[in-house]
Amino acid sequence: MNIRFLRRTSWTLIFSLFALWLPIGQVHAALIGTDAVASAAQAGTNRDRVRSFLQREDVRNLLQTRGLDAAVAQQRIDAMTDAEVQQIAAQLDNLPAGGSDVLGVLFTVFVILLITDILGLTKVFPFTRPIR
Repeated sequence: MNIRFLRRTSWTLIFSLFALWLPIGQVHAALIGTDAVASAAQAGTNRDRVRSFLQREDVRNLLQTRGLDAAVAQQRIDAMTDAEVQQIAAQLDNLPAGGSDVLGVLFTVFVILLITDILGLTKVFPFTRPIR
């Protein structure tokens, strides 16, 4: 019985030692700065504000008259970078309370969509040709 126990123990030790020699990937831990967390939270807030703006009925109607589907515009907002969304959210802040400058915001969204179409990132407008 002692020999059987010693064999099992020795095999267990051999396998555990070989397991220690296996290459294991390194794990890196770092502190996340407050500014990184705050900018990520602000980017999410800005994206939600632009989405809620595009969900308004008057904005949807204006997009329809311009020939742009609201669902496509929502997809384009989701595809934008945080800096682009922040720029649009800043323009939303500068709108007058009556909302008379909705055309300016829609024009900005149209220009951004047009630029991404020309760059070949998306294909929304049939009259553009990508530069790629």
